[in-house]
Amino acid sequence: MGHLVGGTASIGWIALKAILLYLTALIGFRITHRRTLAEMSPFDFVAAVAVGAIVGRVPNADTTSFVEGAATLVTILAAHFLITGLRRVPGFAPLIEHPPRLLVANGQVLDRELRRCGLIRSDLYALLRQNGMQSLDEARFVIFEQRGKVSIVRKAVPGITPDLMLDVLEQTPESQAAG
Repeated sequence: MGHLVGGTASIGWIALKAILLYLTALIGFRITHRRTLAEMSPFDFVAAVAVGAIVGRVPNADTTSFVEGAATLVTILAAHFLITGLRRVPGFAPLIEHPPRLLVANGQVLDRELRRCGLIRSDLYALLRQNGMQSLDEARFVIFEQRGKVSIVRKAVPGITPDLMLDVLEQTPESQAAG
């Protein structure tokens, strides 16, 4: 019966370690911004899964103390914070995040960009329908964003600012033909 229930003293220590690790993770997320909890990039997802694994496993581990678990947790959060900061360094961001991809330009589907994103036309059409588009001709630009969401700039939108499209405009068919 002891194998099923365990000792009451160990249950208390497990609960205490779990609460302390949970609080450590909350403090860590608060200090290192909320990126991990919002729309996740791949490195955000890895950090979130690692934190969850640490918080879930360390309290039940007889051979791992709270301090050891907290050190692991803080190391993961610090590495995530460092990588998040390094995204600001030119040339580093493309190594860890996909750039936004232009999928549609002036009503024309860019099949090459669809393939690069792992999408097919039926995926694109579903995304357009989900965003209230009734026709492909309504789209000036359809952009597959870094976090996997789709942004749609309709043709009816006057005067889009060039800086809003700076990182995706260079992928238009005209620029691809020129470059």
